[in-house]
Amino acid sequence: MSHNFAPLKNDTFIKALLREETEYTPLWLMRQAGRYLPEYRATRKGAGSFMSLAKNPQFATEVTLQPIDRFALDAAILFSDILTVPDAMGLGLYFEEGEGPKFERPLKEEKDVLALKVPEEGSLQYVFDAVTQIRTALDGRVPLIGFSGSPWTLACYMVEGQGSREFHTVKTMLYKRPDLMHHILRVNADAVASYLNAQIDAGAQAVMIFDSWGGALADAAYQEFSLSYMQDIVNKLQKEKDGKRIPAIVFTKGGGLWLEKIAAIGADAVGLDWTVNLGQARARVGDKVALQGNLDPAILFAEPEQIRQQVIQTLDSYGTPAAGHGHVFNLGHGISQFTSPDSVSVLVETVHEYSRSQRQKVA
Repeated sequence: MSHNFAPLKNDTFIKALLREETEYTPLWLMRQAGRYLPEYRATRKGAGSFMSLAKNPQFATEVTLQPIDRFALDAAILFSDILTVPDAMGLGLYFEEGEGPKFERPLKEEKDVLALKVPEEGSLQYVFDAVTQIRTALDGRVPLIGFSGSPWTLACYMVEGQGSREFHTVKTMLYKRPDLMHHILRVNADAVASYLNAQIDAGAQAVMIFDSWGGALADAAYQEFSLSYMQDIVNKLQKEKDGKRIPAIVFTKGGGLWLEKIAAIGADAVGLDWTVNLGQARARVGDKVALQGNLDPAILFAEPEQIRQQVIQTLDSYGTPAAGHGHVFNLGHGISQFTSPDSVSVLVETVHEYSRSQRQKVA
């Protein structure tokens, strides 16, 4: 499908992912469209529920653009949820206030696992319609990021039936019945690859895989049950659309231990959480990938001057990007709903101002 989208006016984010020179360090924030914004809370109230918000392209467009209208961010990210894919597989996603996502029909029995299939064509059309509508509404202001959960992270919810701290149920399956776990992961990987490619066809200009629970795995298990499936997805992704490169970002929360291995799977950038030293990470991956991250979201609860100092410290840790290296500033995980929008303004302004001055010093 071909769309007549406006040309991109600010491509700094894309350039950084592709390790090209930029005038400053671009930034966006995980969960930048969300409950910390009063305008989001008002829209959500009007929608009636999270699912009504996420499944309505008009609402999804509205909340995706809210942080772009308020802050000088360098990318927009599709407003959706990582669990849309298993929901489309028939597991029955629902949200309970204050408790997070749950599934009505989690994968508890072998027959349910073996019956699992890639979602039917059209079951996620509301997501693709939202991507096209958001890209059109952006009018080339900044690029649009599409995303999905990783096969392992999706499997955690699909087997546990909800979020978990211990992952007893899914890890029991992983060790007792690895055949069943691999079946789920294979189906998920096929589904995610198709899902992300459809987002690219609909207008996404970069894509990201969120491996939120990869860090819960033991060393060898991470590589077998998470990383290998993300590599499979990256191998299947469209690398170009309408003559433009479509960069891919992979983010494993708690994945700093495996940075070199993650950097080797073929993605353009690796996201880092706040436990990783950016300068050391840059030295470890060299010019293989760009890096994204990695301010602790809790720093945004501090005073403005303290936020500025922490931002500067993060930028200094990475150092000045040069040709062949790329850095996209972000948080080490999603922004807290309790964050003040004023703190985000301080963050955005400091990243742009200080990273420009870094480059000017070198020049």
